[in-house]
This record gives sequence, structure tokens and C-alpha cells, in this order.
Amino acid sequence: MFQIIFNEISAAEISDLNTIDQLELLNEFKVEHEDLERTSNESPFGIIERDGIKLYRYRSKDYRIYFEVMDDSVIVHRVLHKNTLKDFLFRSKLPVSEDKALGDSKHFWSMIKEGEKAKRL
Repeated sequence: MFQIIFNEISAAEISDLNTIDQLELLNEFKVEHEDLERTSNESPFGIIERDGIKLYRYRSKDYRIYFEVMDDSVIVHRVLHKNTLKDFLFRSKLPVSEDKALGDSKHFWSMIKEGEKAKRL
């Protein structure tokens, strides 16, 4: 299992959730090497790629956790409510998968870059 590291932005996003949602989300968010290797439609994990950068998405009920794997650590860049992404896809009217749409979105990657630059806690 990986060590999970939140940056300032993702820590603030998760702390905005009510305590029960925080506990449930963190209890469910367990990342192992095998999970990342076998992503599928049934898997809570997805892969978003652009320009050689690989980012993972974890789905859990109403939330999405976007993270990167570095060595033996999971660096959490963002924790977002699912409607944020659904609204994006609806407004964009993109007939592709969520991961593909996000991989092609400049706005999404700038939001991730903001998370990457944030101080890690």
C-alpha cells in the first residue's frame, strides 16, 4: 500500500466535507499497485493522460480524488464533488468517456497543476 500525501488544496477540499463524508472517503481510499494496473469500467480507478503525464482518478459515491503516484507515495492533487465533473461534461457536450474528456481539457490540467504546486502536508 502507498503512503498518501495531501497538498494544501486537496487537504482544504477534503476538510470542507462533513466529518462523516471525510471518514467514509478516507476509509475507502486505499491504493495498491494491483488496483492501478487493472483499471476497467467496474474499477473505481481511472487513468487520465496528457503529454506523457499519468494522473489517476478514484471514484467514491459523490466524490472524485485525482492523484499521481511517485515512488511509494500517492500525491493527492484534488478532491472534487462528482457534480463538478458532470457539469463540465454536460456543458461541454462531449460524447466521450469522463477520463478522455478530462485528459483533453486545458482547464482540468491547470487545476491539477495548481494542486501540484501547492505545499504538501
